[in-house]
Amino acid sequence: MTATDRSLELINTAAQAAADKLAHDVIAYDVSDVLSITDAFLLASAPNDRQVKAIVDEIEERLLKELGAKPVRREGDREARWVLLDYVDIVVHVQHSEERVFYALERLWKDCPEIDLPDDARATRGKAEEHARAQAAAEEAAEAGGEWR
Repeated sequence: MTATDRSLELINTAAQAAADKLAHDVIAYDVSDVLSITDAFLLASAPNDRQVKAIVDEIEERLLKELGAKPVRREGDREARWVLLDYVDIVVHVQHSEERVFYALERLWKDCPEIDLPDDARATRGKAEEHARAQAAAEEAAEAGGEWR
């Protein structure tokens, strides 16, 4: 079984909306062979809570406006560290960069096929890890009494 055309349409639109709001490390997986509750996951991250919320709002607005899709469930709004949008056919995870690195959802779904995303959405991949490495280096330098540059 593979993700439906509707699921792919939702994923591509959501990925582009996330990228337009400067989401980092946007990636999608076809999980239809391992999960019966949804076809695909979209993962995206941002460096701060405010941007996580902006990305989530843009995804919701774009999916409603362009495809008439409303989430059946939205979780994590209050803290805006990890917001989940459940559209039944797809589930969108928008995480703060720190949560993205800590939970590493990609490890859980690495055996599932990756869904090709629009070029604009894929261009942001890898920035979450770069940011996390830079942040870790800065913290390590600060603990050692030096200054990271």
